[in-house]
This record gives sequence, C-alpha cells and structure tokens, in this order.
Amino acid sequence: MRSHVAAVRRFNRFYTRRIGALSDHHLGSAFTLPEARVLYELGRRENVTATALGRELDLDLGYLSRLLQSLKRRGLVQASASADDARQSLLSLTAKGGKAYASLDDGSRRAMGAMLAPLAGGERARLVQALSTVERVLEPKAAKIRLRPHRSGDMGWMVHRHGVLYKEEYGWGQRFEGLVAEVIARFLKNFDAKRERSWIAEADGQPVGSVFVVKKNETTAQLRMLLIEPQARGQGLGQRLVEECIAFSRKAGYRRLMLWTHDNLTAARAIYAKLGFRRVRSERHRHFGVPVIGEYWELEL
Repeated sequence: MRSHVAAVRRFNRFYTRRIGALSDHHLGSAFTLPEARVLYELGRRENVTATALGRELDLDLGYLSRLLQSLKRRGLVQASASADDARQSLLSLTAKGGKAYASLDDGSRRAMGAMLAPLAGGERARLVQALSTVERVLEPKAAKIRLRPHRSGDMGWMVHRHGVLYKEEYGWGQRFEGLVAEVIARFLKNFDAKRERSWIAEADGQPVGSVFVVKKNETTAQLRMLLIEPQARGQGLGQRLVEECIAFSRKAGYRRLMLWTHDNLTAARAIYAKLGFRRVRSERHRHFGVPVIGEYWELEL
C-alpha cells in the first residue's frame, strides 16, 4: 500500500504540473482552474442549481459560493428563480460568460492537441487507454458490463491477466500462467461451437471478466478460466458468468458441470455453493509454487 500511495502521489505531481493546474491563470486566461471548471460545467448544462453543480464538481458549497460570487461580479454568471420552485435559484452563463466558456473550451482543445501531437499513434492510443482505465477503476459504477463471445486478442489478455492477478493476490508463479496458456491453447485448437462456449465481460470497450465451458466428455462439461478484474467485482458479475455456463451446459445436453478451484478462492467458492455445486474431493499440491488445496466441484444438471 505504501508504494502504491507514493506512486499515485508522484503521478499527481507530474500531471498537475504537466497540465498547468497550479497556475493562477488557466491556459493563459483570466481564470483560475476552479473558475474555469465552473464556467465549463455551466456551459455544458444551463439552468442548474448550486447544489447540483457542487455535487458534479465535488466542491464544498461554501467554496463554490465564493467562486460564483466572483463570477457574478464580473458579469459571467447569473441566477434566476426556478419556474417550478421560486425558492430555488438556477445558474446560467451570461452572454459574456458564454464567450468566456467558448474561449476556454477552444483553448483546452488546442492545449491537449499540442500535448498529443508529438506522440506517435500507438503512444496516443496507449495514453487514452490508460486514462480510460483510471476513470473506470475509480468510478466502476459508471460502466455498464455486457457479455460477448471471444474474439482475436481476448485469449492473450486472459493469459496475461490471470498471470498478473494471481501473482499479486495469491503469490502464484509462472507455472500457473503456463497452465492457463496451455488450457487456452487447447480450447482454441479443439473448439466445438456446439458444445463449448466462452464469455468475455466488457465495460466501456475493455475486458473486465471471462469464463468458458469446455467439453470434458460426452456427458460432462467443465467450467474454466473464471476471472473478474478488481474494478468489476462486487456487482454480481461472477455469478452472472457462472449462470451463463450452467444455462449453456444444460442446453448443450450435458448431464454434469464440473470445475477445479482452490480453497483460498473464497469469492468464487461462495458463488459455486450458492448455485448448487458441491465439492466432491480435494488435494494438496504445489503446482503454482506455493502450497494450496485444489478442489473439484460438480453440479448435476
């Protein structure tokens, strides 16, 4: 945690300096960054209350009131009584404020364009993807998750994220990552669309979860590669993916759905138990570099 906090603070110092957030005059204008943000929000959405504006900007209402008073004195912002409730004041930009907003918006576009211009296309794409990741991780509730079949590139992502997450969270080594790669390679090589299926959970165009069903034998299917990214957890996605596996297995004509898990994967085991799986046997091993207890679970379909 200490190193993570230090890394985020280091990035904050870099980025605030890079975009000029500490300057008294945002983008060379007559406005500070907080004033510019107020003008920008009022330019995007007219007739908003101070309470809603403060919530959108995450600003203390006392501080926001001082900002608004300054902008009103300069003839940029005006307040009018709501037609629905005369006790409520609605904020909007004056004609002068509208011109200031347009100038700030144009200046911001130009500044960002100048910052991105020296970067190659691939570098810009990586930067945008990284920023999307930051937004998605810090505001996971904003992303709507959809399920889709796998496509080119998904399996490489799956190997990578299994390797990274299980190393970070459980200390499992590269032998585990190798096993994941082998399982996925067999899935792609022997894929039977009638009796096998994969699901990729996607949020804002980025994969955040996965699972698939493979044929074990004529009567038994196996659930494999269940993975939920940290930012997508706590939303019922794991159960949703397992339920998809159960429904498909029944439709495909299997009599049983089995899986291999481990006793330290408590969230996954809770899902399996809730949906009717039962543990049939367990075994100790060190296949992944640390001592673990593997468990075999089954569900009669």
